[in-house]
Amino acid sequence: MTDRRAIVNPVKGKKPPETGSLAIIAATQGDLHLLERLADTPVVEQRKLYMSNLQVHADDRRRFTLAGPLIGAPYAAMIVDSLWVWGVKQILFVGWCGAVSHRVKAGDIIVPTSAMVDEGTSGHYCDPACRVALPARPLCHQIRLALQHHHARFLDGAVWTTDAIFRETVEKVKHYQKNGALAVEMELSAIFTVAGFRQMEAAGILVVSDELSDYQWRPGFKTPAFKTAREKACRAALTLAAVLGSETR
Repeated sequence: MTDRRAIVNPVKGKKPPETGSLAIIAATQGDLHLLERLADTPVVEQRKLYMSNLQVHADDRRRFTLAGPLIGAPYAAMIVDSLWVWGVKQILFVGWCGAVSHRVKAGDIIVPTSAMVDEGTSGHYCDPACRVALPARPLCHQIRLALQHHHARFLDGAVWTTDAIFRETVEKVKHYQKNGALAVEMELSAIFTVAGFRQMEAAGILVVSDELSDYQWRPGFKTPAFKTAREKACRAALTLAAVLGSETR
């Protein structure tokens, strides 16, 4: 029988942060700053988390954590494992993605219902033959409600998680289009897989930053639609944090 026990494990440390049960992970520095600016809950603790920042927000009614930025599946797994050992039970990921489907344009918002595994981290936490990772359905439902509260239009669907942003080839885009992917990004399948392994809930909000669906790269980072969508995504994440963070106070 194979012994799958890990030799190195995440540890709390001498002074672990009081994170609360929910953490918002922002993939980009820009979204992390936007979340910090929009949050109306006082910051009670700040520290470094590997190459990222961790910020605990709390008042008499709620407590939650902001963490980021991060990039790629291996580093995302390290962040999730660290948050888990400190007591986080729910992960809400806010990130950007590239449109793969012709139905998706820059400035759209996606609530991923699955993530196709094209990265090397998930197989260390589950059967390596598993090619799809799933979010927590109840958390996805709550994300939809929060987005609707902020009048944000969104699409539900599968995304493709890759390790190599500069190897999104025509062949691969066609393959994932055929398999129903709306967009491509770099973290979610690992986040979903690690969260499942640690018996946590995880879900995500993705804002479409660029387009690859016609096999040409079309950046949309500077469009007004992208800026508006980012703000609505961050506001929805904070609304959800206020609701879920208050449930554990």
